[in-house]
Amino acid sequence: MHKAHDNASGAMNKTIQPSLDSLDRQWFVVDAADQTLGRLASEVAQVLRGKNKPTFTPHLDTGDFVVVINAEKVRVTGNKATQKLYKRHSGRPGGMKTESFAHLQARLPERIIETAVKGMLPHNSLGRQLFRKLKVYSGPNHPHAAQQPQTFPSIA
Repeated sequence: MHKAHDNASGAMNKTIQPSLDSLDRQWFVVDAADQTLGRLASEVAQVLRGKNKPTFTPHLDTGDFVVVINAEKVRVTGNKATQKLYKRHSGRPGGMKTESFAHLQARLPERIIETAVKGMLPHNSLGRQLFRKLKVYSGPNHPHAAQQPQTFPSIA
C-alpha cells in the first residue's frame, strides 16, 4: 500500500478554500508623497490582490481595500516626467490622445496611480473586481475615515 499522500497523523492533507464571508477585509491608507510610482504601485497591487495574507487564493478576491492619498506628489525617476506618455483612444479614426506625465499630473494626478496599479492586476473580471477596492485622492484628505484605515507598514 502506497502512503505518499498521508502525513504523520495518517490524515490526508486538504487544501483549504477560504469562504468569502470568512475574509476580514481591512482598509489601508498609503501616503504617495515622494514615493516612486512603480514601487508604490506594485506594493498596492499586492495588497489589493491579497498576496500578503496566508489565505491567498489565485482565483478569489482575498485582498484588502487601499486608500492612496497625496497622489499629486508621487514622483518618477530619470526623465520620465517629460518623456513618459499616457495614451488613450476614442475609438474613432484619428482619436489618439497623448499626454506626458507632467501634464497628466497637473490635470488628473489620480489617474497616474490608477493606471500603474491597474496594469499590475490580472487583466480579467477578477482584476476589474480588485481595481474597485482602490481609492485614490490627490490631496491629503479622504472620505473613508469611518472605515478606520491603518497605515500599511511596508509601503509607508
